Formats: sequence, C-alpha cells, structure tokens
Amino acid sequence: MAKMMFSCLVLVGMICLCSTEPLKRHKRAWIIDSFDIVEEHPGPFPYELGQIKLDRTYLVEFMLKGNGVDLDPKGVLSIDPLTGVIKVHKKVDYEQYSVLKLIFQARNKSNLAIDTQLGMEVNILDINDNPPEFKREVYDVTVNEAAKQGSFIVGVFATDKDAPGTPNSTIDYKIISVTPTNKNVEFYIQESNAISFKGCFDYEMANKYYITVEAKDRGVVKLSSTTTIIVNLQDGNNHLPVITGQTGSAKVVERTNGTSPLTIHTADADTRPTGAWRVRYSIQGDKGGHFAIHTDPDTNDGILTVVKPLDYEESTEQKLTIFVENEEPYFSCEVKERSTVGLWTVVTNPPNQSSRNITIAVEDTNDPPFFPDPVRKVILEENGPVGVFVDKVTAVDPDTGRPHKLEYSIEQDPAGWFRVDKTTGEIFVKESLDRESIHVTNGTYIVTVLVTEKDEHPPMTSTATIQIHIEDKNDNVPILKENIVSICQSDEVSGADITAYDLDGDPYSGPFSFEIMGDHKEEWSFDPSHGYTVHLVKGKSVHASLYTLILKVSDKQGMFVLQNLSVATCDCTVSPNCLMERNTQQKAGSGLMGITILAALMMFACLLLSLTCSCGPVKSLVQVDNVLEDALLPSNIEKLGTDCVVPTILLKKASVSQSKDAAFVINGVQQTTDIQEVSSKVTGTHRLPVQMDESWSRDRSQGYSSEQTWMLKQYQSENRYQGSTFSRRSLQRRQGNFFISHSTLQSLLSQRLHSIQCPENELLDYEPQLYANEDNSDNSVVLDPIDLPMDEFDPELLSDLGPAFKNLASICNPGTLSKAEAMKNGIR
Repeated sequence: MAKMMFSCLVLVGMICLCSTEPLKRHKRAWIIDSFDIVEEHPGPFPYELGQIKLDRTYLVEFMLKGNGVDLDPKGVLSIDPLTGVIKVHKKVDYEQYSVLKLIFQARNKSNLAIDTQLGMEVNILDINDNPPEFKREVYDVTVNEAAKQGSFIVGVFATDKDAPGTPNSTIDYKIISVTPTNKNVEFYIQESNAISFKGCFDYEMANKYYITVEAKDRGVVKLSSTTTIIVNLQDGNNHLPVITGQTGSAKVVERTNGTSPLTIHTADADTRPTGAWRVRYSIQGDKGGHFAIHTDPDTNDGILTVVKPLDYEESTEQKLTIFVENEEPYFSCEVKERSTVGLWTVVTNPPNQSSRNITIAVEDTNDPPFFPDPVRKVILEENGPVGVFVDKVTAVDPDTGRPHKLEYSIEQDPAGWFRVDKTTGEIFVKESLDRESIHVTNGTYIVTVLVTEKDEHPPMTSTATIQIHIEDKNDNVPILKENIVSICQSDEVSGADITAYDLDGDPYSGPFSFEIMGDHKEEWSFDPSHGYTVHLVKGKSVHASLYTLILKVSDKQGMFVLQNLSVATCDCTVSPNCLMERNTQQKAGSGLMGITILAALMMFACLLLSLTCSCGPVKSLVQVDNVLEDALLPSNIEKLGTDCVVPTILLKKASVSQSKDAAFVINGVQQTTDIQEVSSKVTGTHRLPVQMDESWSRDRSQGYSSEQTWMLKQYQSENRYQGSTFSRRSLQRRQGNFFISHSTLQSLLSQRLHSIQCPENELLDYEPQLYANEDNSDNSVVLDPIDLPMDEFDPELLSDLGPAFKNLASICNPGTLSKAEAMKNGIR
C-alpha cells in the first residue's frame, strides 16, 4: 500500500463581522493536497489509501465524488461515510490518467447540511511499463556505391509512452548487427540518430546490407525494441570502359555525308545498363568538323558518321583519335588505415581514359563546278535599252586533274528579261525592265544562273544568284482607287473621299495633285486638293443625279492622267447609299425583263412545237362515177395535196432585190443589217450571193415581203430554240458580199413546205410556180391513160399504172405499192 500523505494545508478563511448584530459561526472549507497511487499496483484490492478526519462535536457523514468515483475511471476509489477511510479497488494506467481530481464533502448528519467541502487530487505514479517504439519496423534505402564515408544514409527515431523526462522514457540507440560483414565498411550511429559508415563500398563484393538497430530506455527495468535497415547499393562507376576493337572500311567518298565508315567496340565491367556502364565517345583531330560519333544504347559501340562532306583535293585522309568515358563520373576508393576514433583513411585514384587512333581514307569523285562568288549584286535602270551588258559569272571546276567543259544557262528568270552567253557567262538584257512588275520585290529582281558540266553523265551543276536592283523611273501615272462614288444630296456642302495610287516609288509617286476639268469645275472642287486621299466637295447647286467628272491627277513630277469619276448624288434619307439604290432599281428592272423574256420564249417554244407536229390522217381517195378510159381522176381541192412527203429541193438560181433591215446577234452583240429579198428557183447550186448595201444600218423604215418576213422569223425561231444565234457561221462575209448557203435556204424552204402540209394551214397569196421539165415540151414523158372502173374506184388499180404515174404514186402515196414492186420500178 502506498504511503498516504494527508495534510490539512490551508484554511481558506473565517470572516468575522464586527457589528451590533450577534456573532455568527461560518462554515470552513479545506483543501487536501494529494494522495499517490502507484500505476499498475498489483493489489490485493481493495486496499486503504488514507483517512480524512474532522474534529466535530456532532456527527458528520463523509462523501467523495469525481474522477475515479462517479467519473471515469469509475470504481477506482471509495470512502467510508462514517470513518472517512479512502480505499482503492482496482489498477490505474498512467498513460491514460496521470491524476484523479475529486471533491470531499462532510455533512451534518442531523440536518444533512454541508459542514465541510474539500478538493483533493490523487496522483498516479508512473512505472516503466512501455518499451520504446520505432516509427518503422523496416527502413529500406538506396545508396550509391560512390558515396563518400561519413555520408548520411538514414535516420531512425523511436518514442516511449512513459512519463516524459523520466528514465522510463529516456532512449539509447545501438547497432547490434550488420549482415554481411565487410572489413572495408563499418556502420555507426551519430548523436542525431543518423546512420552513417566508414570505409569504401564495393558493389561487386556486397550490393545489400541488413543493419539491426536497438532502442532501449533507462528505467529500473529497462525495456527495448529493434528495427531493421536495408541498405541497397547502386552500382557506381568504379570500372573504366576499354576500347577493344573496330570494324568497317575506314573509307569515305568525297562530297558525301551520312555514311558510317567505322564502328568502335568497347567493354565495361560495371552493371548494365546503368550510367556506370553506358559510355560516350569524343573525337580529337577533326579540325573541319566532318565527323560525329554516337553510342549504340544496346551494345555501347561507337558509330562514326560523316556529317560534313570531305574534299579529296584538300586532303586524301583524316587522322582521328577516339576517346571513351562513362556517363557517370568515375570514382575509386581504397582503405589504407582503420582507426577507432573518427573516419578511416582512404585514397582515390584518378581515371585513365581509354583511346584509339584511326585513319579515314578519302576517295576521289567528280566534283561539281562552283561559283567563287555565288551571290552578286547589280544596279540597272528601269526601261533601259535592250542588249546592255549586266554582269559576268565565272564558275570553277575543282577537279584540277581532269577539267570539264562548262556551259552557262538561265535557271530562274520569272519575267524573261535576261539572257546569258553559254560559253563566257556574260549576262545581257533581253527585254526592257519594269520595276512595277509582280516579279520585282522591293525594287530587287532575282536571276539564277546555272553552270553545267557537259561532258559528264549525270552532269554536275551549280548555281549563282544575281540580285538586280532596278532604279525606278516615272513610267506610271496616278490611278484612282475607285471611279464611282456616292454623295448625299443636301442643301449644305457635302462630299466624298477620293484616293489615288501610283505604282512608281518615291519621288515619282504621291502625294498627288487633284484638279477637276471640263464643265463641272465650277460646281465641284477638292478640299484639300493635294495628298493621297482628298475630299471631293459638292456645290449647293448640284441636284440629285449621276455625274461624270473629268479629273486630272498629277504625281510629284507633274505626270498626270485625265480620268472619269462617276458621282451619284441622292437623298440619303430615302436610301443610305446612292449606288445601292441605283443597283436595286437596275436589279428590279433586270428581273422584270427576265420574266418577260422567259414568258416570250415559252410561247415561242409552244409555237415551234405546233409547227413541227405531224400532219393529220391521210384523206382517202374520192369515189367518182365511171368515166371514160381517157379521163383523169378529178380532185375535190384546189390546193396542194396534204398527204405528200416533200422531197429534197435543190436551188438552181435566184434573183436578188433589196429588202428591209433586220436585227441580228453576232458573237453576242446585236447588229442591224439590210437583208436582201431572195426569190429562189429549183437548181443544184450550193451557195447564193446576196448583195448588201454599203451602209450596215440604214433605211430601217422599209418593210419585208410577206414570205421573206416569214422565212427570216422561221429561221430565227429555229436557231433561238436550239440555243444559238444568227451568227457568222450562217451569215458569212466574203469580199464585201454576204452569202446565205444552200443548206440555210433549203432548211427555210423545207420548214415552210412542211408547215403547209397540215390541213389546218391555208396557202396565203399562193402563186403558181414553174417546176422542172414543164417548160420543155420536147423532153416531156408520154403518160399512159388511167383505166378506172365505171362502178367503183379500186386503189389496187394503181399497181398497173405506167412508169411515170408509178413515180407520181410512189411520191404521193407510197403505201399503195408493195416493197417488191417499188424495188422493181427503181424506187428507193
């Protein structure tokens, strides 16, 4: 049982009041300092912790409450209500409750009034019941083999839950084992709990270490724990790479690059593919920078490559030295002395780089010619004379042992202004130069001259560039940027901006001078009248309309040009833009006209369709009474038969008389001409000359004859329907005469005769025509009489007609003859 420490420490106070009233006795409050309980007391329980006594003449009852009684940890303490003895009933853990705070009360047993109230504390005395604990059970770290002794490896830290500042929570650290053992390495713990080492690591001897560290407290009964540190070594570069050999031809063709004439082989004992094993190469002796060497990542071989062409004429061989080293710096460490205090004595050795001397042979080839001065500059005047000497370019053949024939030519001359003498390389002006050409940039024109070896295959070539600066001349006049502007109509003065530009450069361009010429100079003016952009001012007397002004625009040298400027003025309250208003009106008018033309074309197409439709059914032959044998078959119509197929008609001759003028479209332009009346007869000629008046557009009041009018309209309708116009193909001009071809007139007459075949059409003012052979009685053919039955006309009788009537019958009604009979009589 722990020793009870009881003390009545402080009497808080008794206050005596001095007054006329009788004295009153006040309660007294006591504070008990503390009791102590040893943590994890083994018992037996309950045991007596102490006793509280009060000097009273009356009976009191004791009571205890607070931590350990009715508050956590509950049930630890109790008090005898009559004697005031405090007892402990179970263990208390210091790490959970280091002190128990309670309240002691004494009550008058007679009236249960509180006589005395005391505050008390019960301290829990710590014992060493918790060992130190490491934050990690295992520490896993990686250290480079090349690390120097004394370097930090890892830090360890442990905690103890016992009372701080006591021996129970004071910890000491110690390395108790290292596996594997190595005489060149010793691990130790610094005061800061950091793990370090002495000596030299060697990856080849041991690449991993296991270190056991102990943490122990200083309690009466010492408690401890351990942790394991795993040290992984990363292989360092403690072995130098060594060049073991080379492969390849060690030959390079001059004027070539990208080839690999040689491969260097290297060996390294370090772990692959770490930075300690990977190597890099360097070249010494390559003064021209012709070579480069890179490492094969899989084999560590060095591949030598030509990056800049070699010249056999400069050197026939190249002597080089190749060095090799690792990507990671080399280190060496050797233990010389092991001391018990401080670090050991170690030494390092400097690296000795491996190298190899090589010789690269250069093979000769045909070298291309070259220009010692490949870029030349020349100054020429614009619009200068043709044939002027410009410059001379001379190429050199580097193959001095076997010179070649060189020939010069122009490779690039976009405008075609120059020529070059193919033998001497002299350049001359072939055409006048224009500084404002699109091929000239900032006043400079580029010409490229090509030189070629003519006696080699394939030929070797080279180029030279001639930069020709063209001096400007005042060969362009100022031009208006826009020649149509709009101005709002107003009672006040109004205007618009006018801008001009000049293709020439300074001093042959702007700022320009603007002046109005002609009748409008009083109504219009410029303010200002000098500059690149000036303001056109409209006078108050100018009304809304479209005006054409004549402007004189002059450059700084006085060169000028007269130009027309269209100015539209309108009321801007109606339309914000005058030109927009006029364009809208024009578009509306054009649309209306287009609709009208479309409707007319549709009507005309319907008319042509009606003209080209097939004729009506063939009328049957009229039945007549029996007539005499020599009588002919009478007809019930006076016009031509409508059931005849019109054969091809050939023109024989024609008479010409002047007719009225007509409008035609020739190559898209409407023309007015005098068409001559053509009265044709059957003939075999191919072309009919029509005499034309000397005046192409004259006497438009004269009229056509009815048939000529019909022929012209019919022809125009046909060609318009086919999407063409009356062009020069049908109206050809030969030595002042215009000819209408046979095919044209035949087409017109055929269409006319075809149209009158329909029963609905009547002949208008038909005049009998004279047909072939009717005017020659000597050559007429004697016709056989037609034998007609008296009672009924039989169409089959037509089969027995004579040759002449059979021809006529085959023309008028081919169906009445059989095919065999038609062939028999020679009808095709």
